[in-house]
Parts: sequence; C-alpha cells; structure tokens
Amino acid sequence: MIKEIIVVEGKSDISAVKKAVDAQVIATSGLGINDQIIKTIKKASKNKGIIILTDPDYPGKKIRNILSSEIENCKHAFIPRNLANKDGDIGVENASPEVIREALENARAEISENIQEFSNSDMVYYELLGNEDASKRRGLLGDELGIGYCSAKQFLKRLNTFGITREELEEAIIKIENSKIDKETDK
Repeated sequence: MIKEIIVVEGKSDISAVKKAVDAQVIATSGLGINDQIIKTIKKASKNKGIIILTDPDYPGKKIRNILSSEIENCKHAFIPRNLANKDGDIGVENASPEVIREALENARAEISENIQEFSNSDMVYYELLGNEDASKRRGLLGDELGIGYCSAKQFLKRLNTFGITREELEEAIIKIENSKIDKETDK
C-alpha cells in the first residue's frame, strides 16, 4: 500500500491507479482544477503527502506545475509517453498496472535546498542540449531517471530540483547507450 495520496487528472485515471495499487486517489478534474480542489490536495499533502501522477502531455504538465507551485513537499511520478499511449490517446488511464506501479515506486520528491548540481554547460556536455539528437536523448534519459520528457530548460530544472546526482545521470546515460548498442547489434 502506498501511504501518500496519489493526485491524477480524472476518473479514468483513478480507476487505472486503483487497479495497480492500493492507495487513496484524488482527481483534479483535469484543467478544471480550482481553488477548492487545490485546498483539498493541500490538506491531503499535510496529512499524508501526495504523489502527482499526471498525463505525459501538455495539460498534464500544466496541472503538475499548478500543483507544485501551490503545494510544498510534493512527490512526482512520471509515466513515459510511449507507455501511456493507446491509439494516439495519451493518458495515465492507458498505462498498464505494472507501468503505473513502477512510476509510483520511482516517484521523486522535490528538494527544498537550492542545489545547482547541473548547469547549461553540463547539458551540452552530456548532449542534452545543442545537437540534433538532444530531444530524443532527453526523452530516453527522462524515462530512465523517472523524471519524464521535457524541454532542455525544464530537464535541467528537474535534474536539480529532484536531487539527481552526477553519478545517477552518468549511470542512466550508460544504460541508454548500452540499450542503443544492443538494439543495433540485434539488427
């Protein structure tokens, strides 16, 4: 059982999460999120803590940003887009119970200290910015690290906000590069 309350967008997401784990779940009503819903989620956060699990799309990102700007001590869980996609419809409700469990197990808390482990020059060094494969590489690393896909600016922010260490990042890079080599070898 997960002790935190899981925050999702809608009723279909609640059903999918309840099939995957034994936990309390609150829905934001998608972008219909309002002050009353935020107040309820703040109370839940103070009592039990919350894990934000929104769809890996623009509205989901917007809802995640609203919640994390209004509520302290949130944990964030991310589902890779390709594992939340059913016939072009992207959402938590389309992910398998195993994928949802893994996302929740890998949920990361935002750290309150303003630690700047990574900079823009690191983003260039690790090929996450400034080359034609940077976006794809960020997507693969975001999935591997459990921080989701995002722009270079947001990726840098997430690396620092979620307290990812240089060692963690380099291990993830090695994993995705080895996976790429394995796929090329299988051809």
